[in-house]
Formats: sequence, structure tokens, C-alpha cells
Amino acid sequence: MLQELVGVAAGVGCAGLVYLAAAARVVKQYERGVLFRLGRLAGDVRTPGLTLVIPFVDRLHKVNMQIVTMPIPAQEGITRDNVTVRVDAVVYFRVVDAASALVKVEDYKFAVSQMAQTSLRSIIGKSDLDDLLSNREQLNQGLELMIDSPAVGWGIQVDRVEIKDVSLPDTMKRSMARQAEADRERRARIINADAELQASKKLAEAAQQMSDTPAALQLRLLQTVMAVAAERNSTLVLPIPVELLRFLERGAQPAGPELDGTARAVPPEQVPAQPSAAPPGIPTPTPAPAPGRADGPQERHGLNGTVGPGEAEDLRTVGALTDIDGPTEAGTPRDSGEPEGTGGPREPV
Repeated sequence: MLQELVGVAAGVGCAGLVYLAAAARVVKQYERGVLFRLGRLAGDVRTPGLTLVIPFVDRLHKVNMQIVTMPIPAQEGITRDNVTVRVDAVVYFRVVDAASALVKVEDYKFAVSQMAQTSLRSIIGKSDLDDLLSNREQLNQGLELMIDSPAVGWGIQVDRVEIKDVSLPDTMKRSMARQAEADRERRARIINADAELQASKKLAEAAQQMSDTPAALQLRLLQTVMAVAAERNSTLVLPIPVELLRFLERGAQPAGPELDGTARAVPPEQVPAQPSAAPPGIPTPTPAPAPGRADGPQERHGLNGTVGPGEAEDLRTVGALTDIDGPTEAGTPRDSGEPEGTGGPREPV
């Protein structure tokens, strides 16, 4: 009898050990246990440690409560300013309600991944290229808000979203490089212009100071000559003062009448010589008549080869005109159209 009791006790003990082994579950510190009894959610979420379930009746699901790092695949889209870009990001999230994460969504990781990709495409379409490149903090906050809004109902909390890289086409990269180069060139020109302005102000002050003391200008000229000669040059450049050039320019100007209308004295040597009257007894040459003029006398002479007082004025006038035309060489026909052999003075009758 005693042996039977010992055998029954041993059997019950073994059965108890088997039941305990089948019913015992261990929940780790970073996990939470969700118990389903006959397919229904039963009780509260099991905390870390040892917990017992009913074998073949209860089913315990363990949910990881650690922060999950999930990379978002690169998404290609068109920005608001019609630029094609390729953007990838990373999202950090964790489960705050294990029961909701198991009951309300089939696979919360896949759901968060798809929501992150959709939100990233939406952010690309609503933003400009400059915002994607320089204003990422604001875009990260907007992307985090778009992902976290539906994930709250799933028992998921999005901790952080970061845009990793923005890939641009090669043509856009070259255009941006040219723009940056032009901007830097503009800055360099502004800096050079500012430097020229400051240098001009200093030079103006130096010129004013040297104008007060002319000896300073001569000393500066000598210093310049010494600096040029110190380089062992075969050519020495001596600058000419501007005042000397102006003096030479004023001296080279021709003398003309004053602008105020006052007459200037003409030197005697510049007065044209007037032909004098022929002395008595010397025949005065009579100019040949103009071609084609048949009316009037062909010769003019006075009695005894002399010219009367009234004819002297006419002859002087003709003599002056003859002097203006210039003397002609002997044997050379005049340019007035007379035939050869008819020029020269005529013998008085």
C-alpha cells in the first residue's frame, strides 16, 4: 500500500513538473508579454520575469519594446520647383503599447515602413530644392509629424526621423557649381571694389598732404626712381609732372583773336607788301586781257609811255592781283588759258 502511495505521489510530482515546464514563460526586461486565451486578449500585459500560462489554452506573444532603427528606401520625386531628386531617410520608433501593436495592426514594422516612404514622397513634392539642401531640420520635423500621426493609434511612437542623403542629377550639380562660382566671383569683385575705394580715399588724403608741401612730392619721385633702379634694369623711367605737360600744351596753342572782340596788333613783317606806282619814264606792263573778252581796249598806255593819274590806280590793282598769282618762269605759259608766246609785257606803241 505504501508503495502504491509513493508511486502515485511520484506520478503526480512528475505530472506537476511537466505542467510547470509547459506553463512557465520567461519575459525579458526589454519585452512585454501579451496573453491570448482561446484567441482572445486576456488580462494585462505581462511584465518582465517568470509568468505562467495554461498549456494548450493560453498563447503568450512577446513584443520588443526597444527602439527600432529602420532605414527608408530611397524615394525619387519631383520638388515644387520641378527638380528631380532622390532622397533616402531613416526613422527611429518604438512600441509603447504592446497589445495595440499586436491587435490593431498586422505587422507594425511593415506598416511604419510604408507610412515613412509615403510621407517622404509627400515631403519631396511640397518642398523646394533649397529647403531639401539647407533647411533639413524643419523637413525632419514635418516628416516625423506625418509618420507619427497614424502610428499613435497602433501603439507606436516615432522618436526621430532624419533625411540621410539627397541625390541630384549631374546637370543640376554642374548648374549649382556654376552658380556658386558666380556668387564667389561677385563677392570677390565687391571686396576688390571696396579695397579700391579705401585706397582711393587714402591716395586723395596723401595727394592733399603733398600738395601742401611740394618737397614731399619730389621726395616721393626720388623714392620711386630708387625703387626702379634697385632692380638692375637697363631702362630707367622718369615720370614727367603733369604740370609740365600742361605748360607745354598751352605754349603750343596758336595765337588768335581774343574772344572778347578786341583787335590784336599785327606785326609789320606780316603785312602784305603793296605794289608801288611805276616811276615816270618807265613803261608799265599791261596785263593781257582775259580770254573771251572782246569788248574794251586791248592796250592801255599813255602819251610818251607814261600812265595817267586815273590809270595808275587800275594798274596797281592789276599788279597786286598779278603778284598774288605768283611769278611765272620764262617760256612757261600761264595757267590763265593764254596761248604760248602771248605772255609777258608788251612794247609800248
